[in-house]
Amino acid sequence: MSPLRIFRLAPLAIALALAGCTVGPDYVRPAAPLPEKFVEAADAVVAPVNREWWKLFNDASLNDLVERALQANADVQQAAARVEEADAFLREAGSALFPEIDLAGNATRSRSSANTVPALPADMLRHNDFKATLGTSFEIDFWGKLRRGTEAARDLALASHYGRDTVELTLVGLLTQSYLSLRALDAQLAVSRDTLITRDKSLAISRHRFAAGLASELDVRQAESARAAIVAQIADLVQQRAVAQHQLALLTGTPGLTLPAGDFSRLPMPPTPPAGLPSALLDARPDVRQAEAQLAAANARIGVAKAALFPTISLTASLGAESTELANLFRSGSNLWSGGLGLVLPVFDAGRQSARVDQATAQQKQALAGYSKAVQTAFKEVDDALAGLHQAGEKERAVDVQAKAAARVLALAEARYQAGYSPYLELLDAQRSANDASLTLIRARQARLSAAVDLFKALGGGWSAPALAAAPAH
Repeated sequence: MSPLRIFRLAPLAIALALAGCTVGPDYVRPAAPLPEKFVEAADAVVAPVNREWWKLFNDASLNDLVERALQANADVQQAAARVEEADAFLREAGSALFPEIDLAGNATRSRSSANTVPALPADMLRHNDFKATLGTSFEIDFWGKLRRGTEAARDLALASHYGRDTVELTLVGLLTQSYLSLRALDAQLAVSRDTLITRDKSLAISRHRFAAGLASELDVRQAESARAAIVAQIADLVQQRAVAQHQLALLTGTPGLTLPAGDFSRLPMPPTPPAGLPSALLDARPDVRQAEAQLAAANARIGVAKAALFPTISLTASLGAESTELANLFRSGSNLWSGGLGLVLPVFDAGRQSARVDQATAQQKQALAGYSKAVQTAFKEVDDALAGLHQAGEKERAVDVQAKAAARVLALAEARYQAGYSPYLELLDAQRSANDASLTLIRARQARLSAAVDLFKALGGGWSAPALAAAPAH
């Protein structure tokens, strides 16, 4: 066999490998025992996922913070690096399907002993050896071990991509919740400062009435106590806002971030989800897709373990030249070549390889259970978020009625007190009720917005406007 024909066998070996069988089970997506639609939804409709769901809040500052976080957050950068690592591992695994060709060269100079039998002439005691070879070594993937390994690496690479998406989704959800909390604190501070102005006016009136002999010192002390309580409330809210701002600075990777006060009332409510969100939307959740990719990788590793039970067939070949003189290295007569076909068949290993098959099978069962749990957990989280969004809306509407009633009571109490028809305690009670109702309304609005964020996260994203237009109203 000529050396050229040996190297021409490489493509044939590849063809044989591709034509060979592939042991191990092929991946089949497991059936998810879930209802077609969520329990908290009505008639099912198609609702495409909106990947940029945070833009539904229509807030330029929030959009800017999310963009910063996706670029500079340390957790996202770590996840991106893991993706790069997995992609590189996939390229490494895929390279095993092709022959490795190496170029080797060496030059040696040696001296032999003169005291040997037969003794060498003095001019032959020292000699050179120059050698250059081109060699290849290739395992013929007849049983699909390398292909299954590449398949597992590809699925793990996909899992790392979905893992990065999960990190990004969690990050954006946490950032949005923190931003909404910051804006809610801004609104509570605005209400509290307005209340402080009212308390200052009440205190001034109480002092004036006390000086005129129309009220007792008790009214003055109660007014002073009420004013001090609002000052303490403002201090507490300022501290909470600072903590929320620091959290946003950490999430965006921007130490020293400062955000001016915003108007919470200008944050629009995101659109109501369409009725009957189909459970198929769970496929959009990156953690569910990551769990499935890990399941597929575990399934492929069974094939890798089973292929090890069969003979390993390898092809080796080399082509080169060797000479004692460098000038003669590439001349006729210096050529050398070799070729070989090797086969290794496991005969006895005390059950080691079969144990590895059992290990891979058990790992696949674990991954299957993990995937099933991920799907069921995702379904529960969506149902919880839908219920939370619905009840948060009901609560906000009820608190809104309460706040409007409390404001009317305050107006009446102020008029009665100034006219001398009621004691200051009645006015003070109305002021406290109005302040508490206003703050409760802001928190209820924040809870409703947060419930929408929870639903976005549970679905793996928001819903697109075309689906909303076609969906029946609740």
